[in-house]
Amino acid sequence: MEVPQMSITFSIKGTIDARRSARNYQMKPVDKDVMDAIKNFARAMPIPFDHHVTIRFFQADPTKVLYPFMKSPPNNIAFLSETDIIAISKVGFVGELLILYSQSKNLSTCWYGHYKLAELERLMPHLQSPDQLKEANTGFGYSKGETSGERAICITPLGYYEHSGLRLMDRITEKTVSHKRKEIIALLENQDDFSYLSDDILYALDLGRKAPSAGNSQMWRFGFDDSFNTITVAMPPGYQHFKWEHPNVDIGICACHVWLGLLDRGWQPTVKVCEEAGRAVWKISLA
Repeated sequence: MEVPQMSITFSIKGTIDARRSARNYQMKPVDKDVMDAIKNFARAMPIPFDHHVTIRFFQADPTKVLYPFMKSPPNNIAFLSETDIIAISKVGFVGELLILYSQSKNLSTCWYGHYKLAELERLMPHLQSPDQLKEANTGFGYSKGETSGERAICITPLGYYEHSGLRLMDRITEKTVSHKRKEIIALLENQDDFSYLSDDILYALDLGRKAPSAGNSQMWRFGFDDSFNTITVAMPPGYQHFKWEHPNVDIGICACHVWLGLLDRGWQPTVKVCEEAGRAVWKISLA
């Protein structure tokens, strides 16, 4: 498809550098002006490819039912789509762009795939049949694998971070383990490619490596086509995460960061995603 000129109004690098996955929230709603801005952005997000991701805002009760081990803030977002590999990877890309915009408004978020499906259905009816509740893995998430219809692939809390009340281990995790990232060279399919990469490509990959992932697994690998003018983002063939059934979502999140990095350097990259060897492969080309 022909890609229109796209621009991002928030500070890309500053927002990505500041982004953290938060699991402790103040129990107060997001300010109306901020929420209106987020909803307006969601309606007109500059996405460089066709997609059918649905974004739904919903309210939750201040309990630990929806999110395991975490009390829900009032405001939350669900990202829905079909459940094939390409569709769920697009959820990662689209959802992360909205999450980064929310971060730029000083709000906290956290990708959740293992939400309590029955509680989400109570708060935000979306299933075609009650029988679909049985597809959740021990009650959490939308399904163990590909299934029929549009599902809530992931959700996120949306609110103000609460600094007090975290257990010591949670504070250590948030400040250290969850933000550690591999160096770019360790994430290349072929480490010999490193010396051929331009400053702009390295800048984009640096933002890509800072993407969040399930268990901070950083399962993406970067490859190159077209004399290093195209970046590919994908899992290694056959990769399986130890507990997260849908890591192609994470690949889409990383691809979003890479695309934003090239935008930030003045490029208008084209973006394509296809399925190869049972995984989503993103191809982001300089233009």
